[in-house]
Amino acid sequence: MKLHILGICGTFMGSLAQLAKAQGHDVSGSDAGVYPPMSDQLEAAGITLTEGFDPSGIPADCDLVIIGNAMSRGNPSVEYVLDRGIPYTSGPQWLGQYVLRGRWVAAVSGTHGKTTTSSMLAWILESAGMSPGYLIGGVPENFSVSARLGDSPFFVIEADEYDTAFFDKRSKFVHYQPRTLIMNNLEFDHADIFPDLAAIERQFHHLVRTVPGTGLIVSPHNDPALGRVMQQGCWTPVQTCGADGDWQWRALKADGSAFEVNFEGQQVAVQWGLTGLHNISNAVAAMAAARHMGVTPAIGAEALSGFRSVKRRMECVNPGADVPVYDDFAHHPTAIRTTLQGARAQLDADGKGRLIAVLEPRSNTMKLGRHKHELADSVVDADQTFWFQPAGIDWSLQEVADQCSAPAVVADDIEALLQQVCTAVAPGDRVVVMSNGGFHNFPRRLASALQQKTGGAA
Repeated sequence: MKLHILGICGTFMGSLAQLAKAQGHDVSGSDAGVYPPMSDQLEAAGITLTEGFDPSGIPADCDLVIIGNAMSRGNPSVEYVLDRGIPYTSGPQWLGQYVLRGRWVAAVSGTHGKTTTSSMLAWILESAGMSPGYLIGGVPENFSVSARLGDSPFFVIEADEYDTAFFDKRSKFVHYQPRTLIMNNLEFDHADIFPDLAAIERQFHHLVRTVPGTGLIVSPHNDPALGRVMQQGCWTPVQTCGADGDWQWRALKADGSAFEVNFEGQQVAVQWGLTGLHNISNAVAAMAAARHMGVTPAIGAEALSGFRSVKRRMECVNPGADVPVYDDFAHHPTAIRTTLQGARAQLDADGKGRLIAVLEPRSNTMKLGRHKHELADSVVDADQTFWFQPAGIDWSLQEVADQCSAPAVVADDIEALLQQVCTAVAPGDRVVVMSNGGFHNFPRRLASALQQKTGGAA
């Protein structure tokens, strides 16, 4: 088919485009922001890109237009497609119909940890020689690309609860029809499309309804919101993870860099490069899903020992430096809290330095102020925090800074923020930069500034 993708440079749509190209389709696309790294990946795959949404970018002989969920009525290309009756569909629907149909789909859902857990599961299957396909909302460092078709029936998909398209307000994941489903956790998020937590729980139950009776659902044993989802009805076997679950685990080191897992009397241990109890929870869920797909816990544990995380998930951008700078995607109070807990435990184990957090609250939910009263508590493990006030927030981050238990600074100028952080840190400190956007390339700019401060020494 000749396909044109509107909104092609987003992580999901760009990955979908590469899968379509790998299937032999003729693929082109347009977006308002055509820039690296996604633009480089797409051009390397032979996909023609058009900057902007002028309808002239849509080929005259296009068979189908795939419309990203960032597109809305009033967009010139959207209006052109509708006016001329050009066949169109959403990204998730196309994926479900043309890539996932007939495959053993393992979907990873939840408010937190989807990208990391999906990457873990894909790596476990890869290590077991199963050559899975996958589509992940990030770049797993063990693979270096965010999507591939794979050479087996198995396909791992990061299952997002965000809505599908302007014409389909169901969550994306209802299109995937998984046989193996991980539900990691559930909290309120995406305040721009969901009025409350109950509305998200309803979408998760739609997902539960699509899992066959011969499938498996993996979830924590003590998540209240997921408990309410399951109480609405479940027709699939469930395995739970946690202290009282089917898959029991405990940290062997306080920072989470080593842990053991017990399932049905079989015990295995993992020592790896990740930290934080939340990552242990993610790993155990991935092991449980992998076992359902035919991989023993022992092989799963061995694979995780070689797992290298995901870009922008506590990614150290200056290895070996006197002041390590980490780039992290955390943008919800719970994710911020667990990330900093892991960093604090690792720092305490090393016995030196301070933990400095730099945060940009830029998600739609943050901009609406729905989580502002939880932010101060989320950074209690940091010795000092710096808050960047981005455009588009109509409330002041000074409210948060005033509530912080440790010193906190607010800046609305990126250059001033860079100078303030650079001045504040000392050798032995660790800086964790958290944002779900580009944040003006702050982590790498900070690392460069710190290198200059120390005279170029690592």
